[in-house]
Amino acid sequence: MPVKGWRVLFGSAALALALAAQAPVARLERGGNDRITAAIPDDPDLARVIAPLAEEIHASFGRVIAQAPRGLARREGPGELPLGFLLADAMRAGAAAVIGAEVRLAFTNSGGIRRDLPLGPVHVGDLYEAVPFDNELVVAEYTGAEVLAIVREAIQRRGGEPLSGLRVTAAGPLELPQVTVTWADGTPLDPAATCRVATSDYLLANGDATPTLKGGRNVVLTSVPVRQLLIDWCEREGKAGRPVEAPEGGRYRFTPELAAAIRARFARY
Repeated sequence: MPVKGWRVLFGSAALALALAAQAPVARLERGGNDRITAAIPDDPDLARVIAPLAEEIHASFGRVIAQAPRGLARREGPGELPLGFLLADAMRAGAAAVIGAEVRLAFTNSGGIRRDLPLGPVHVGDLYEAVPFDNELVVAEYTGAEVLAIVREAIQRRGGEPLSGLRVTAAGPLELPQVTVTWADGTPLDPAATCRVATSDYLLANGDATPTLKGGRNVVLTSVPVRQLLIDWCEREGKAGRPVEAPEGGRYRFTPELAAAIRARFARY
C-alpha cells in the first residue's frame, strides 16, 4: 500500500494544480459555484510543465533505502512504541551531531506518527506517510525535575510517549502515577541538574500533552526536519547492509494495574 498511497497523494496534488490553473476566469465571474473536478480536461501546456516534476517526485519517493523484515509498529501495548522509539533515537543522535554536545534525552509525540512502517522494502515515501508533518528538531535545557514532570504528563495524558535516553518505572493510578526515572545507563536522575533535551518545534511551542515542555531554556533551533533524521537513519542502515529493526524496548515499565488502566483509557492500545 505505501508506494501506491504516496503516488496517489502526489499525483492528486499535481492534478489539483493543473485543474486549478485551467479554470476559466469567466466561471469565477458567474459566482464561482462551479466545482473543479477530474472531469475538467487538463490544460495541455500546464500538464507539460508539471510532468517532469511529477516524475521526479515519484522517483524520489519510490526510492528503496533499506529493508524492514519485520516492520515497525507505532505501538504494541502500553509503553511499547517501536517506531516512536526509533524516531526518538534518531532525534537524540541527530541533535548531538548538530550541536556537538551530549544530548541526554529525546522526546517526541506519538500523535506525530500516523502509520506503521510496513515490513519489506523501506521507501522514502513510506517514511513521509509515517511522519507526515514538517516539524523541526530543537534542543532545549530542562532540570531533572522538569524531565520527571514531562514523563508523568505523558503517562497521564497519553499512556506514555516515545523517548530515548531514559528508563521509566510507573505504578499507582493513571490520574496520579508514581514515577521513577533513571538515565538509560542506570544512573539516577538529579532533579536539580540541567540536561539537554531534543524535541520538535511543535512540542516546544505548545507542549501537546506535555505542557512542561514549553518551559525549555537556551533553545537551539536546528532547522533540521525531524522526518529527515528518520530517513537518514534508515538509509545508513540500508547502506551498511543492516535491516531496520525495532530498537531496544522496555523503556517504560508499568505495573499490571497501571497497564490495564492505560488500555482501558486509550483505545489505541
